[in-house]
Amino acid sequence: MPHDPHLADLMRDALKRRKGVSEKKMFGGYCWMLNGNMLCGVEVGRFMFRVGKDLEADALKRPGAEVIDFNGRRMGGMIWVEADACLETGLKDWIAFAAKFAGSLPPK
Repeated sequence: MPHDPHLADLMRDALKRRKGVSEKKMFGGYCWMLNGNMLCGVEVGRFMFRVGKDLEADALKRPGAEVIDFNGRRMGGMIWVEADACLETGLKDWIAFAAKFAGSLPPK
C-alpha cells in the first residue's frame, strides 16, 4: 500500500497523545496499532480505518467513506476515507470512531 508522507505526518500528529498507539510499516506503507491491534493507516490520497463490522454501516454514512476492496475481496470492517473529506470532518473524530472497535479488542 503506497503511502502519502504528508497524510502520514498528519496521522502521526493526531495520534501523538493517544496512549497505547504504535506505528508499524505494513503493506508498503504505514499503519498504526492500538494496543497491538490495527487502528488506521494511510495511502496516497486517503486514510484507512478499522471500524469493525458492527460499525461499518455507520462509518459508510460519513462523507468520503467507502469499503475496502483488495483484488475483488471486500475487507469487512475496514474502510477508506478520502483525505479531503476526512480532514474536513475531523481526523481525530475518525480516529475516535475507529478506536471504539480497536480499543474493544484484547491487547496483543
